[in-house]
Amino acid sequence: MFETLGSLTASPWIYAVVAVSVVFDVFLPVLPSGVLVITAAAAAAAAGAAGPVAVPAQVPDILALLVIATTASVLGDMAAYRLARRSGARLDRAIARSRRLTRAHDRLGTALARGGGALVVIARFAPAGRSVVSLGAGRTQRKVKEFLPWSVLAGMAWAGYSVSLGYFGTQWLGTQWLGTAVSLVALFAAGALAAFLIRRPTTPTPTPAT
Repeated sequence: MFETLGSLTASPWIYAVVAVSVVFDVFLPVLPSGVLVITAAAAAAAAGAAGPVAVPAQVPDILALLVIATTASVLGDMAAYRLARRSGARLDRAIARSRRLTRAHDRLGTALARGGGALVVIARFAPAGRSVVSLGAGRTQRKVKEFLPWSVLAGMAWAGYSVSLGYFGTQWLGTQWLGTAVSLVALFAAGALAAFLIRRPTTPTPTPAT
């Protein structure tokens, strides 16, 4: 797998593959979009470390990778959001089959309605959290202006974190494969923490005694 990714990062096609993967993993969370972004960033760091001669031909470019990953994340979010708004009862029936999805959608929809959009950013790192947030926002008929800014912030945070892990991890550790491996562990750790924060029950505010 890593050999295939390594050859892919040496081609301009990496941009298209990253974009497609990030857009569609809102519908198919099993797509390795985070792995692709980190591997591409690690390859860029390794190419930069090879010397000044290699830099002009460097593929991929870090800034381009960051912009593409962020843009694709927002586009995928909005596609799922629009789909959920138009699906109506069919989506409700599909969600109702899963108690976990029902609880997650209800909680995220309520948080978004109360202005708790930071949960959108946290959920972007959790496994399938992006799907739950985007579909939940559409299902609860949130307005675009309530969801889009948080989607943009979530995409920037996720893309920035993933690119930074791959790039700086490889620079600090000095080896591309080691930098990629450690960065993936850090990405999965962030996902586990985000999932814990989402599942953690909210402590009710005590009512003052009269």
